[in-house]
Amino acid sequence: MKDKVAIVTGASSGIGAATAELLANSGYKVYGTSRRVVQTTQSSYKMIVLDVNSEESIEVALKEVIKIEGRIDLVVNNAGFGVSPGGAEESSIEQTKMIFDTNFFGIVRMTRAVVPYMRKQGEGRIINIGSILGLIPAPYMATYAATKHAVEGFSESLDHELRTRGIRVSVVEPGYTNTQFEANAPEVDVKLDEYNIARKALSKITKAAIAAGDDPKVVASVVLKAANAKHPKLRYAAGKLACRLSLLRRFAPAALVDSGIRKEMKLDSLAQIASQL
Repeated sequence: MKDKVAIVTGASSGIGAATAELLANSGYKVYGTSRRVVQTTQSSYKMIVLDVNSEESIEVALKEVIKIEGRIDLVVNNAGFGVSPGGAEESSIEQTKMIFDTNFFGIVRMTRAVVPYMRKQGEGRIINIGSILGLIPAPYMATYAATKHAVEGFSESLDHELRTRGIRVSVVEPGYTNTQFEANAPEVDVKLDEYNIARKALSKITKAAIAAGDDPKVVASVVLKAANAKHPKLRYAAGKLACRLSLLRRFAPAALVDSGIRKEMKLDSLAQIASQL
């Protein structure tokens, strides 16, 4: 792996930092990216400025890596954020556009910028950090789930396009991961009284699930597996919960999946409480 060059977006913390660290320790020359760079002496990889919302920023960063290394072998598209639980109608169009701009169009921008280099090389890997919520519904997180569903469709289509050019695309699908994801998520920006009870209840459920979630290193190990696979798969579930839900989605009857989601999130009881007020 000594000659393999990797770029990991959103590498300042959480899954991105764990992935960049593991790739670096496994022999990759890693460039982590974030909008604001703070380089620490303990880091085994170099941080560079890159804002996935800016085509100009992406172009400058990739040219810098190419100038130094001459190639880019792996891109891990990890940068993204969510919105705290709330009804779908509680996110304005502006907020919805904002989350799509980073979570989905950020991947599109990175892909458009790096594929020409990989095509010229005749090889490359693109790994997009999706979510198990890209496969199953996510009540009260509809906008976030929509971005991850979009990542799934884009990645699968892209893999078919690029496969004959030596470039493979995979999606890593984590479940709940113990990061600052929820703490950093903005609240919905059009709060409605009708959703007060559900919003508060689901926030508690989400916080507890994240606190008990997988270590980011679990996701990083799956990224490394996908990056090194001789015959990479399109989808890699990351963590026990994600693996279970992935199998459930593939093989369980739709009605069973539907009732399981409602029971797990206590949706019917929340609706009954709200109707009595």
